[in-house]
Amino acid sequence: MQRMIFALLLSLALTLMAGPRLIPVLRKMKFGQTIYELGPESHKQKQGTPTMGGLMMAGAVLVSCLVCHPAQWFGWQDFMLALLAVSLLSMLVGFADDYIKVVKKRSLGLTPWQKIAGQVIIAVGFSAYCYFHPQVGSAIYIPFANVEWDLGVFYIPLLSLTVLFMINSANLQDGLDGLLSSVTAVGGTAWGMMALFFMLAVADTGAAYGQNLYSVAIFGLAVAGAAMGFLRFNHYPATVFMGDTGSMFIGGATVGLAMLLRQPFMLLLIAFTMVMSSVSVIIQRYYYKATRKIFGEPRRLFRMTPIHHHFELSGMSETQIVAMYAVVTGILSLVAILSLYGLKVA
Repeated sequence: MQRMIFALLLSLALTLMAGPRLIPVLRKMKFGQTIYELGPESHKQKQGTPTMGGLMMAGAVLVSCLVCHPAQWFGWQDFMLALLAVSLLSMLVGFADDYIKVVKKRSLGLTPWQKIAGQVIIAVGFSAYCYFHPQVGSAIYIPFANVEWDLGVFYIPLLSLTVLFMINSANLQDGLDGLLSSVTAVGGTAWGMMALFFMLAVADTGAAYGQNLYSVAIFGLAVAGAAMGFLRFNHYPATVFMGDTGSMFIGGATVGLAMLLRQPFMLLLIAFTMVMSSVSVIIQRYYYKATRKIFGEPRRLFRMTPIHHHFELSGMSETQIVAMYAVVTGILSLVAILSLYGLKVA
């Protein structure tokens, strides 16, 4: 438990120390955000705000996890290494996307095919890792039922799609000052607490698995601490954006935590707001096409997607939306943790 708390505090402190040093460098190098032309009009004033601040979060998490890792390492089977790998590799795709945006001044960054190709490699690789890992395998837990569902050979394709969906969902949610960092601070804490409950449930099934779950808890709290520290610079009005560098790091971290705990369904609770960011875009697209076909002219269900922009254009301030998302994430995270009551891990 002490390592979990220390990981959170160390990650928080490192991010707070990195901000005043990194932000001026990003500003000097003119690594400013290029605002999407079709975005809300109020966002145009954010043009040029330093981006790629996600580097400070990723660096803080990396250092905290290496310092706070339990004494024994388990090579390729070590959950900490797997979590760092899926997070940092996802971050690299986002970094490439950001680099093209700030250097070539192209607001869309990588082409869709370039972005999806990198994400597919990460998604399939991590899903295969989990499938062949003796402590994960192809079985996932069904929330509230205390039963397992063995996906068999379908695990890799289904969970690969889950990885792709979550990385891009986190990316879509990063549209308001402090939005993604606030829900990540809450969600990372929740994943850490869930891992702690799992540790208690498997206390007598082997030291290696218990220590790996401890690593998951440490990683979750480290991510939460980094997000808390980043909020110091990212809350409205933001002095730095995390960019795709940070949002894809968070997406990879979130789905990695869920999969190693064998709880991908819990993404619907702890990462509910991320999921709804993607769902709102999908609904809007199909509604637009359907109404154009039926009525001869397209209609929109939401004022703008992802859905946080709908709330913004409906009159809510950025700070109100961020607070609402954080509260919703907190409540659903509590439900997710309580669902583990009576859990028995084979």
